[in-house]
Amino acid sequence: MTSHAISRPTQPGGMTIAEKILARASGLQRVGPGDVVEVEPDVLVLLDGNFMRGIGFELSRVAFPDRIVVVFDHFVPAEGATATDAHARGREFVERFGIDRFHDVGPDQGISHQLVCDLGYVRPGQLIVSMDSHTCAAGSMNALGGALGPVDMAEVAVLGRTWFRCGPTVRYELSGVPGPGVAPKDVFLEIAGRFGDHTLANLEFVGSGIAAWSVQQRKALATMCSELGAQFAAFPFDETLAAHLGGLGVEEPDRGSVNPDPNAFYEAERQIDLAALEPMVALPHGVVGNTVRARDVGEVSVSRCFVGSCANGTLDDLREAAEIVNGRRIANGVRFIVTPGSAAIHRRAADLGYVRILEESGAVVTASACGSCAGLGSEVAGAGERVLSSSTRNYQGRMGSPKAQVYLASTATVAASALAGRIASPLEVI
Repeated sequence: MTSHAISRPTQPGGMTIAEKILARASGLQRVGPGDVVEVEPDVLVLLDGNFMRGIGFELSRVAFPDRIVVVFDHFVPAEGATATDAHARGREFVERFGIDRFHDVGPDQGISHQLVCDLGYVRPGQLIVSMDSHTCAAGSMNALGGALGPVDMAEVAVLGRTWFRCGPTVRYELSGVPGPGVAPKDVFLEIAGRFGDHTLANLEFVGSGIAAWSVQQRKALATMCSELGAQFAAFPFDETLAAHLGGLGVEEPDRGSVNPDPNAFYEAERQIDLAALEPMVALPHGVVGNTVRARDVGEVSVSRCFVGSCANGTLDDLREAAEIVNGRRIANGVRFIVTPGSAAIHRRAADLGYVRILEESGAVVTASACGSCAGLGSEVAGAGERVLSSSTRNYQGRMGSPKAQVYLASTATVAASALAGRIASPLEVI
């Protein structure tokens, strides 16, 4: 790879995780805040939305077919001719360029960020790009995930390269043991409420507090970082990630792994004691500076509860929701929608009895797709509804009608609230 000239001198000292990965992807010895670098991504994820927009995908060539993953996840099942035509164009693209990693509608479908982690499409130290803003989920794999626009995605498919401006890194050290009902989503909501906007920054999570988190729990936090305006999020390489990769059959899980230098430069270093946290809720219509403890929300009734999305559609989430509602009934007037992050998760949850428990409680378990989170398909919020969701976003109109009010919380808080018929702390029921 030919290295790209950087725009100005970097900070002295060592490098953060994000800086090291950008340096490797650009062929440079070092990268620091403010540097503009041309990079060759290791993985390029194309979505059904790419083919729906039709920008650049009647291509005569692609640079690296073996680096491309094609996933249908936003418009699944296809509703209307536009989505159906986009899927047809995507299938033709896959056939024309011999793309091996293709997730069509069917038994291999799922939300792209879930599949990337579950199938090991991205490995430690790598850079993945996609049109979806939540590509930062790859940070849970000791990798970087960056979002690009549709034109940029077409360009990187053809040329095999793109560019990023390296932002400053904010380091969060998480310590302590979280109490009952406290999840990584609550850590995010605490950060959003206490520290606010992180536009174009890189977030790095370290500390003893993450040691007990699974890769899926780390993904929940990494995914949400785009809601703070962050460009990248990253977790260090450790035994938990090594075991996850080993379970996928990766023979050398530490190959390419990246950890920060001891003398890395950070724009800010902050500490969070997980033991001091409580279940949190983001109020409508945003998360930055707009979160409160669940027990302080007040008497807010809900008509729709949702568990799913690329942040909280994991097997862990379905297990947690099932454990909370087991043997109980969803409150009258509440529709409880549960969307597994992939068809494989759906099948495994069925095998373990989670789907039966959820459905017996009154929940509706849907096909794996972005669906309700993005206000797509048939399960969308209507005017005047109050929705409590474990999904990624709650800006006005995100999940359906702009006249709906969307609150965000962890899976445990959503499940507890579905039972109560109002926003309730999971501490009330567990």
